Amino acid sequence: MLSLQINDMIAIIDYGMGNIHSIKKALENCGAKTLVTNKAQDIRKCNKVVLPGVGAFADAMHELRKRGLVVALREHITDQKIFLGICLGMQLLFQESEEAPDVKGLGLLKGSVIKFKARPKYPVPQIGWNQLKIKLKVKSQKSKECPLLKDIPNGAYVYFCHSYYPLPADKKVNAASCAYGVNFAAVAWKDNIYGTQFHPEKSQEIGMQMLKNFVNL
Repeated sequence: MLSLQINDMIAIIDYGMGNIHSIKKALENCGAKTLVTNKAQDIRKCNKVVLPGVGAFADAMHELRKRGLVVALREHITDQKIFLGICLGMQLLFQESEEAPDVKGLGLLKGSVIKFKARPKYPVPQIGWNQLKIKLKVKSQKSKECPLLKDIPNGAYVYFCHSYYPLPADKKVNAASCAYGVNFAAVAWKDNIYGTQFHPEKSQEIGMQMLKNFVNL
């Protein structure tokens, strides 16, 4: 019975690096059916995938490769299926990270992941709430407005816990930004690829609205 319904489920990738329980519960509260999996065949069957992540860039890529998931994730994107990366899961979308210069990321988005420089009033890591500056029109996209940010007000607060941030090579990928000593990409969007540097599952009503938007894509 599960195999007949699996394409309607949202696959949550369990590779030992994510807060699986929180994102699973949040998505199910939004009406989604979820499948926690570390199997490539499940990724290929599901129309939506969430890649959460907490921890180190190199360890995450090692775990994805060890489980044979890298090719399946790239195929998922190439097949125009919907993908959401959260926190480290968003960083893994890019080509490389200062955290692990010798380790290649998934390379699904061009750009690098940069470490924050500690400054007065801006300790590293950034842990806590920050305000989104939403780009209302993205010229390179058909719909112009990021569907993940539907009904999200400019200046909404979301919850972060990170020492690194993505720097897209193409600024059009940046659908929303935040300021923390430097402006950085908080929401990435390109076609069927979405990423949030913050944790929507920990961002209360605003985060739940984003996850509802994701479920309804």
